[in-house]
Amino acid sequence: MDQKHEQHLMNTYQRLNVAFERGEGVWLWDMEGKKYLDALAGIAVTVLGHANPAVTQAIQQQASKILHTSNLYHIPKQTELANELSRLSGLDQAFFCNSGAEALETALKLIRLYGHSIDIEFPQVIVMQGAFHGRTFATLSAGGNTKVQAGYDPLVPGFIRVPFNDIEAILRIADTHSDVAAVLLEPIQGEGGIQVPSDDYLVKVRDICDTNGWLMAIDEVQTGMGRTGSLFNYQAHGILPDILSLAKGLANGIPIGACIAKKEVGDLFKPGKHGSTFGGNPLACSAALATLKEIEKHKLWENAKKQGDALLKGLNTKLEKHPHVKGIRGKGLMIGIELDKPCRDILPLALKQGLLFNVTRDTVIRLVPPLILGDEHVKTIIDTLPLLIDQFYSN
Repeated sequence: MDQKHEQHLMNTYQRLNVAFERGEGVWLWDMEGKKYLDALAGIAVTVLGHANPAVTQAIQQQASKILHTSNLYHIPKQTELANELSRLSGLDQAFFCNSGAEALETALKLIRLYGHSIDIEFPQVIVMQGAFHGRTFATLSAGGNTKVQAGYDPLVPGFIRVPFNDIEAILRIADTHSDVAAVLLEPIQGEGGIQVPSDDYLVKVRDICDTNGWLMAIDEVQTGMGRTGSLFNYQAHGILPDILSLAKGLANGIPIGACIAKKEVGDLFKPGKHGSTFGGNPLACSAALATLKEIEKHKLWENAKKQGDALLKGLNTKLEKHPHVKGIRGKGLMIGIELDKPCRDILPLALKQGLLFNVTRDTVIRLVPPLILGDEHVKTIIDTLPLLIDQFYSN
């Protein structure tokens, strides 16, 4: 696409020179008919792949009836989705919005209300270095990405930042601060470069929160919906958060976010304390219900674990001794390959080879493909990526 044809779009994205016309499963075709293996899934969104028949049918059927009425009225599909998410998550109440950032904004509002309810005048939230929770003022303030925050001072106050995967740092805050209301974290940092904590990290954070009367809020916008080998990442650790934020893969590409909480936390909201014009509309909820049904029917978290393990094994075999590869890490179908220099220029090379992924934290190749990935697709990725990395460093 010629940039002059996009002169009326604000310059907020560094777009690659490709546009897609259609998709099917793990494949995309551009406007010229070239085929690409999609190992990015719209940034961890199209968990069922493109043009999933069940989701397509749900959207078509709902669109032929009604798209939107607003939350001034009862929305049966929204109630049905809340019931399903409660059953699957172990939590009690859901609020629906349109994005991950809005789901995190909802979580932060609940945390502030909780803090005030226990007589903390200025409630603080412990957050993590390297975190990413969105681009609204509160969520970028909670995040740990200085590039995202640059130019937006003054940021929203009320956050205490500690290193990710550092239990001792959280314990030190517990010893020195009486105004903490919650800990907010991602189980695996996605935008932060696919940072995977120690196996006992979430369990220890849960214990600290219980000991101190803090809420534990988990951002599973990227890790949720089966991506890391369980429907929600926290389930693999045998814990239950107080607040859970979801979006991305929840409706396979239709915008929707959800904040789910324990009853005693959700009850802090009263009519007028929060809302969303479009949140939980019939179309989005229908797509989400169909997506959940497909994930559960096919136990796609099991395929994510199987194919993720195969990807990690194959990539490690081919790249562990590569002089420019600093590390390969991940869980399920959420994998990062860290190189020793910024590598965005590898993306046009990948386009030529018909492979889609992106780069996060400047130096980390991120793979978050659809959860329907098959053995042959895994082999293609394992065979193609080392060649691309070699080509990138030879240019």
